[in-house]
Amino acid sequence: MSINWFPGHMAKARREIEENLKKIDVVIEILDARIPASSHNPMLDEVTKDKPRVVILNKKDMASESETKSWISKFQKEGKHPVAINGRDNQIIRKIEPLAVEATREMFEKMERKGINRRAIRAMIIGIPNVGKSTVINNIAKKKVAQTGNTPGVTKRQQWIKAGTRMELLDTPGILWPKFEDEETGKKLSLTGAITDRVVPLDEVAIYGMNFLLEHDRETFNGFYNVDAGPDSDIVEIYESIGRSRGLKAGGNEINYEAVTNRIIYDIRNAKIGRYTFDRTVE
Repeated sequence: MSINWFPGHMAKARREIEENLKKIDVVIEILDARIPASSHNPMLDEVTKDKPRVVILNKKDMASESETKSWISKFQKEGKHPVAINGRDNQIIRKIEPLAVEATREMFEKMERKGINRRAIRAMIIGIPNVGKSTVINNIAKKKVAQTGNTPGVTKRQQWIKAGTRMELLDTPGILWPKFEDEETGKKLSLTGAITDRVVPLDEVAIYGMNFLLEHDRETFNGFYNVDAGPDSDIVEIYESIGRSRGLKAGGNEINYEAVTNRIIYDIRNAKIGRYTFDRTVE
């Protein structure tokens, strides 16, 4: 599955991020807790360079709790400042602000030794589309300052947002890198909704997600769909079982395979079956 995805507004967003870096004290990167590696844009490492990094694992309520803890530990070992959140949590600023303070402590101490008065921490928020960035920002600001939507690429422009009394946030549009060299990364991004469904073969995405659940949580998968998918069951058999169980049929009592594909993706994407992390930590 080869995916090329780099709309013009994303190229523009990269240039704007580079131009604004000199104003920034710390970068706050929002990742999808279900795919912490796949939702990290490697291109942004080149752009943000040596800026201290706060890492937010958003949508923790949809991810495996044990895997999220492992990712937090991994990011800490890398010298980053991670936290797992639900973007709709009303206390979100209390979780993020202390990390930004810690990440910029050394810089502000140097400024104070030079006689420069302390000011608000200037943070840039980055992240790929549909990781919940706008929801997090609106929650921090306690008002709707960023447009939200379950569609990749909703945010299109940069804006400064006041966050309490200690931080100023620069929102940026979600940007993806030009091409996914790893086919599995593209499937994970599609499965969690980071890539618009129009540019990917959804049957491959559904099968990938289904195979992941059958490998890691077969009993829950079978119970949710009321099927009996065994280790030797093939894809067509499982699709037909789900189609019959859910009543997803076309004319002539035939199984509607497209409807089954859409149902599987919807159920996994919205954590209807359970909480899963598709990127596993490698210590």
